[in-house]
Amino acid sequence: MIDELHEECGVMGIFNGENIVRNLATGLYALQHRGQESAGIAATDGEKVRVSKNMGLVADLVEKGKLEDIAENCFAAIGHVRYSTTGSRTLANAQPMLVSCKWGYLAVAHNGNITNAHELRSEMEANGHIFQSTSDSEVLLHEISRTKANNLPEAIRTAVKKFKGSFCLIFLTIDSMYVVRDGLGFRPLCFGKRNDSWVFASESCAFDLLGVDYVRDVQPGEFLSINKNGIHQEQLIKKSRKAFCIFEFVYFARPDSKIFEQSADKVRRKMGKKLAEESPVEADIIIPCPDSSTTAALGYSHESGIRFEIGLLRNHYVGRTFIDPSQNIREQKVKLKFNTISGVLKDKRVCLVDDSIVRGTTLKIICKMLREAGAKEVHIRIASPPVRYPCFFGMDFPSPAELVANALDTEEVAKMLGVESLGYLSVKGMRECTGAPDDFCGACFDEIYPEEFSNTNKCRCGELP
Repeated sequence: MIDELHEECGVMGIFNGENIVRNLATGLYALQHRGQESAGIAATDGEKVRVSKNMGLVADLVEKGKLEDIAENCFAAIGHVRYSTTGSRTLANAQPMLVSCKWGYLAVAHNGNITNAHELRSEMEANGHIFQSTSDSEVLLHEISRTKANNLPEAIRTAVKKFKGSFCLIFLTIDSMYVVRDGLGFRPLCFGKRNDSWVFASESCAFDLLGVDYVRDVQPGEFLSINKNGIHQEQLIKKSRKAFCIFEFVYFARPDSKIFEQSADKVRRKMGKKLAEESPVEADIIIPCPDSSTTAALGYSHESGIRFEIGLLRNHYVGRTFIDPSQNIREQKVKLKFNTISGVLKDKRVCLVDDSIVRGTTLKIICKMLREAGAKEVHIRIASPPVRYPCFFGMDFPSPAELVANALDTEEVAKMLGVESLGYLSVKGMRECTGAPDDFCGACFDEIYPEEFSNTNKCRCGELP
């Protein structure tokens, strides 16, 4: 990885309806941006829960014919797309995870990060538990299976209250589906309705392909039980505040999604407009760093009155860029991913709007490319504050030492990038754009974490140390 942040995964579930497995796969295509390293679907026919998963994209799962065996007579299914950290790309960690426990078959799709998973796992291993993966989701399943509850819903309620951190969970049994979200609501989760089908997804863009009507978000701490008798709701976990991940608006969510009951596109545009207010620039054109920054760049252009142009194109068929021993190879990979349009850039004062700076390595190469394409000046505006601190709630962040804003001040970063100026959106301005400043977690910007946790027990992006 050169300079990208990654969310851990996306989850989806459908209860009741026709062509459920096919529709679920279609919805997962829309969530593919949330994880590209493994994909899977678990389905029930009322007698057995079957799972099919593989390393790679949803398309690989579909094209290899891996869904045919689980699709027959299916009336409910859950799905998952996953991003993992280096060294953990194994099928054992792919989801949904399926086990057979004292209540029968139980599958789970999990988005988030259980911060006390290492502590729980150590206790279980000391008592003889055997694990097949390094995922915190397996710890979750063990915790449910070892409760003294009288039934599965009670077991889930009991276990979930022990977990710290972030989790959006969709469980599947032979006849029921259970959905639960952590009490602070770190990660987005919504549900919709189409005829007699209930549909759940990390982002509402998964609904659009299926003609599903958005109903509302699953509320923080809410527990839903779905079966042939209908849907039952209860408030399982109560917290004094919310802690929605603000980086979902900055970068992760698709702009056509509704998350945290707001349009991602509208919030991003507000961030671009606020950035123009706080950090104006004298430039001839505004260009985005495609694709996640396009909406913010449009907002910046609208507020500043400076013409919006497409000066960079992105190749969507390259895949992720990874650090190589050779700087030359690294630069070539960035150039494979991005290309300049010299006719737009030549002899222009260019303001490049990007969503965030992590290490700065990719942006440095892009700035060089803009110069080579004839840009007279290059100015950088970032539609978020400097990223200085790690996340423990479901994002794969570099260590603090690798975050460029943690080591250098703004002028030093500008010098490193080789640009005339650099400006960031303020923390206050970013929070104001959400319309609910106190409901969001921005710990990666301001180090104000909404929950206590132990650094020795942390797990990054669903992985145990």
